[in-house]
Amino acid sequence: MVGGYTLFILNEYSMWIAMLVYAYSRGGAPVAGVVALVQLVPGALLAPVFAALADRHSPVVLLTGGYLVQAAAMGATAVAITGGVAVAAYAGAVVTCTAMSVTRPAQTTLIPSLAATPDQLTAANVVVGWVEAAGIAAAGSLTGVLIWLGGVAGVFGVCAALSVVAALLVAGLRVPALAAPQPDAALVATGLGAGVRLALGQSRLRLMLAVLAAEAAVVGALDLLFVILAVTVLGRPQAWAGYLNAAYGVGLAGTVVLLTLVGASRALLDVASRSLLQRSVPAQSLGQVFGLVEGLTFAGLAIGAVFVPVLVHLGGSPLALLGVAAVLPLAAAAGGRALLSLDAQAPVPVVQIALLRSTPLFAELPAPALEGLAAALTPAEVPAGEAVIRQGELGDAYYLIAAGQLDVVQDGRLLRRCGRGEGVGEIALLHAVPRTASVVARTDATVYKLAREPFLTAVLGHAATERQARTITSDLLTADAARDDDPQATDAADPG
Repeated sequence: MVGGYTLFILNEYSMWIAMLVYAYSRGGAPVAGVVALVQLVPGALLAPVFAALADRHSPVVLLTGGYLVQAAAMGATAVAITGGVAVAAYAGAVVTCTAMSVTRPAQTTLIPSLAATPDQLTAANVVVGWVEAAGIAAAGSLTGVLIWLGGVAGVFGVCAALSVVAALLVAGLRVPALAAPQPDAALVATGLGAGVRLALGQSRLRLMLAVLAAEAAVVGALDLLFVILAVTVLGRPQAWAGYLNAAYGVGLAGTVVLLTLVGASRALLDVASRSLLQRSVPAQSLGQVFGLVEGLTFAGLAIGAVFVPVLVHLGGSPLALLGVAAVLPLAAAAGGRALLSLDAQAPVPVVQIALLRSTPLFAELPAPALEGLAAALTPAEVPAGEAVIRQGELGDAYYLIAAGQLDVVQDGRLLRRCGRGEGVGEIALLHAVPRTASVVARTDATVYKLAREPFLTAVLGHAATERQARTITSDLLTADAARDDDPQATDAADPG
């Protein structure tokens, strides 16, 4: 997952810099601004629509498909630039940007589905933030070298190949959707509207969206400013636009050190806002809200790219730099105290919800019930060799495995081995019988304990979930009975 996203970041910033350089070389700042606007508008409009699918289908499917479309579009752009067909090159860039609008919403819904605890979710977001900051630096350097070696077309050709590799890296992941499937397109559209109303109806979310949009406007402006600074102010070759973007990520001396501070601040803002949004939005709306974020980001990038040519026309590069520098301080001043209280509200247990949704027993449970159930989970770390359940005891809880492996043992015989997304203990709760087997941690494990009452309330209160639970326990009891008749049988039995 991280490998694929790293390649995506390299591709995103490399192609963006390369297209700005290409457009600037054909008509200066006005043409570059218009091309940026045309590239970004479709993604801004379609990102929320694409992201609504991320909630109801596996995000892996969207990631893989998005990477493959990006590869095809960037390959076509490289061919068009080589052939001197500017219109076709711009069209390829538009398709590429639109396909890229799928990636971050899908990635953001994927991370909670792979984390075992909220702390791991935060840590994963920090890693993704580092990857993005490093990717910006690497993309700038890569773009500069590729433009120097073979021109703008070479950048798109290399990025197309990297997108294929990214698709291969994520295609093998198996992650379920965070929300129940809705095959009816009208229902998906209804869900999208609900996500937008959720984001716009809460002052907490509105503030985060506004800050992120302002940040995107600054980034969009800086990208074009780097081209102007490199070619016009510094009098350097086009490749230097990439090198200035690299400095934005790591930094050199003098003025470039200030660009480094801008890049570091952006990385911090991205990590903090991503974590806050993931823990503030109901799981079934996570993709929709991050799709809205991506749409606003594209809109902000477009505004920033258009803003720069206007300022350059009015007062040259100094006015453009001053104008861009004022955007985020003004946004922070407008937010005031509200920015300092963003983390005060109770977080949504998005990691636990993703884990429950991946478990067959709870896969069909409605979103409100799932969120309530997630809030009732109690995390526990189980050292290797420690028993979670003992055969013959009364059942008082169900255990959901988030990480590690547990062995199910009955009368000294190993029945099966359980891992992430599996649960143990349902038979004793549903049939009011003693535990039928022991469960021992094979490795250090993280489990979530769900007490008897909330478990039975959730399962027995939803017809489809109750049928699923009865089917699962019936199959396990049948396999257990078959094993008693044939000691050589290898079918798994439930630990009770």
